Amino acid sequence: MSLTDQLMAEVQPALTTSGGKVTVVGVGQVGMACAFSLVTQHICSELALVDVMPDKLRGEMMDLQHGLTFLRNVKIEASTDYAVSAGSRLCIVTAGARQREGESRLSLVQRNVDIYKGIIPNLVKHSPNCILLVVSNPVDVLTYVAWKLSGLPKNRVIGSGTNLDSSRFRFHLSQKLNVAPSSCHGWIIGEHGDSSVPVWSGVNIAGVRLRDLNPAVGTEEDPEKYNEMHKEVVNSAYEIIKLKGYTSWAIGLSVASLVSSIMKNTRSCYAVSVSVQGYHSVDKDVFLSLPVVLGENGVTHIIKQTLTEAEVKQLTTSADTLWDVQTGIKF
Repeated sequence: MSLTDQLMAEVQPALTTSGGKVTVVGVGQVGMACAFSLVTQHICSELALVDVMPDKLRGEMMDLQHGLTFLRNVKIEASTDYAVSAGSRLCIVTAGARQREGESRLSLVQRNVDIYKGIIPNLVKHSPNCILLVVSNPVDVLTYVAWKLSGLPKNRVIGSGTNLDSSRFRFHLSQKLNVAPSSCHGWIIGEHGDSSVPVWSGVNIAGVRLRDLNPAVGTEEDPEKYNEMHKEVVNSAYEIIKLKGYTSWAIGLSVASLVSSIMKNTRSCYAVSVSVQGYHSVDKDVFLSLPVVLGENGVTHIIKQTLTEAEVKQLTTSADTLWDVQTGIKF
């Protein structure tokens, strides 16, 4: 078996697509942070905004349009009618009931499933060849819901997953080690939420694994308390919501990075929510985050991480947690 085959499991061969239109459903704080990041980073040539609140929708559209003098030109449209999304290459779904202070992501499920019934079929109707990127929480369950409602192949339904968790993890590592976050390499996988899994066995700086220097790093026995970082990652959203009422900027930047990889076919690796049945002993049909290659057709490969027994156990526990929630969903 070649090294490529050992490293990555092919999900779908890359297909050449064209067009630069992106739709964002939901113009709340998260949706607009996504839209702003997309426009200012010149990731799309057309942007469609969809929401149920016509006044706010028009206001947000106008506010973005009036800044186009300072950017590359982007065609920006907005409507409560999903026809405005027609021909989108990628549709980002941020709409949904907002997470309340102290509320777990999983308690949001049924409220958001009902909202998705009115969103997903409409997006696919107008853009049957699109890739769906789910951002609403609980993102893993709602990515599964979006896949079920859309009828699209699994490689074209993606959740923002633990891409942001991994960024938060790398930030905390950077603070501890006084190295730029982009030079700290570590992954959070599993659920975007309380049962996420920090892959301490693979954390490295310039190829130097922290576990080789300190075998206890990330464990309860670690004298330097690196294990506290994961708790900070998990509690980040709750803390930000407590302080400012919502999270927005970091998730907007995270989503823009994912969209860029798809639109520009950069084939970069991200931890995003995908179908994980058959990987790392997961036997449930759930969507969880694993490192994947993102390209023009969505997910092309899933990276076969070398996990410890403890990490695999944590991941399967995460899968079981989500499966229990999914079985209660009323479609």
